[in-house]
Amino acid sequence: MTVDQCGFAQARKSVAWLGLLLVMILLGSTSPAPAQSGGVTGLPLPRFVSLRADEVNLRSGPGTRYPIEWTYVRRGLPVEITAEYDNWRRIREFDGTTGWIHRSLLSGQRTVLVAGDTRTLYDEPDTAARTVLRAEPGVQGSLLSCAGAWCQIAIGDVRAFIPRSHIWGVYANEQIN
Repeated sequence: MTVDQCGFAQARKSVAWLGLLLVMILLGSTSPAPAQSGGVTGLPLPRFVSLRADEVNLRSGPGTRYPIEWTYVRRGLPVEITAEYDNWRRIREFDGTTGWIHRSLLSGQRTVLVAGDTRTLYDEPDTAARTVLRAEPGVQGSLLSCAGAWCQIAIGDVRAFIPRSHIWGVYANEQIN
């Protein structure tokens, strides 16, 4: 084989590999790179949202061809979006579980979970204020506002204040009005 023939054979192999890679991409056999902050929607990443439906499938990748890893049956559960790809959002839940959920199954309504131990909620943002209720870990509430070290949440018909550090679903310096 001559040098020209070797070069031609090497070029054919390179074209073959590129063609195979293109087919794999078109068929979805490779995992897409997650979007950076402001990716598909232009919204900040990460950000908190909640589950819109009573039943939501968490998938191992961004598409229905990926296996279901988990099925949530808790509407309003807070989750954190960490990446975007087309109509899919990679989420992280409070225990660190990650996966992909279709955007139509997510809501911008903010909710939180009581974290850690049983927590006391107050009628004012002060530990000396009157106790309104005590909530077990995992109790879900709607996020109403956050300023400084305190957030106001609603659990059922009860509105109360809780230290920000006692809930999951809001960032340390995030202001919610």
